Amino acid sequence: MRQIYPVQGPDFPAAVPTAADYLPATVDELARLYGNGAAGGATGSPGRGWVRANMVDSVDGAVTLDGRSGGLSGPADRTVFMMLRSLADLVLVGAGTARTEHYRPVQATQIWPQLRRDGAALPPVAVVTASLDLSGCERLLSAPPGPTQTIVITTSTAPAERKARLGGMARIVEAGADRVDIREALGKLAGLGYLSILAEGGPRLLGQLAEAGLLDELCLTTSPVLAAGSAGRIVTSPARPADAARPRLSLAHVLTDDDFLLCRYLIRYDGYATTT
Repeated sequence: MRQIYPVQGPDFPAAVPTAADYLPATVDELARLYGNGAAGGATGSPGRGWVRANMVDSVDGAVTLDGRSGGLSGPADRTVFMMLRSLADLVLVGAGTARTEHYRPVQATQIWPQLRRDGAALPPVAVVTASLDLSGCERLLSAPPGPTQTIVITTSTAPAERKARLGGMARIVEAGADRVDIREALGKLAGLGYLSILAEGGPRLLGQLAEAGLLDELCLTTSPVLAAGSAGRIVTSPARPADAARPRLSLAHVLTDDDFLLCRYLIRYDGYATTT
């Protein structure tokens, strides 16, 4: 893996998919490049944390291959995936992605503990779902009560019987009535101490975040694949409201490995710009 922008950046050893195989100096240098988040202490606008998205797509813009994003990934992408989880207070994901990608709680072997705040627990996964349909997410709901237990973000009008059933398997956070109010959800997560949020999709959730002006950063891996087919893009929305925020992206760095491109963008909205 090597840095090609800015051009004075370092090279790294070949990417490997397990955290234990990296030397501390390499981990520290990668963390410097992705320095916002739990280790960097960055925050977004008042009342919420810093929201960083991490996605992978093909050269022609497909977000999945054969129905899943894993088909587009590679060792370097998985390394960045682990790095960003290591720096996050919480992993945010839409229910559809959690079901399709067979999510489970973050494992200790998937992160570098030296990048976390002293005494910090593993980042919990927070699932956004208005319907509370988490069929197929049994592993995700297996985390015991405590700081790593899965969080379910839903609405005040979600089915009461489903809330009761999930109450023993997850922490329930209500935000909004007819649909999840993502701004309110981030505010409540910040109130619980989650200030470094890693959004891992899906595209509809990222669309909500971007339209509300709540996405501070995008880490995007471009896979050297022409996927074709009908797969969607990394960000989607039913219809763009006229008053929706329009993000502008500023390229922070580019890494390359085995023909993959790994880009980090900082995002600004109508004059508001995030900071490193």
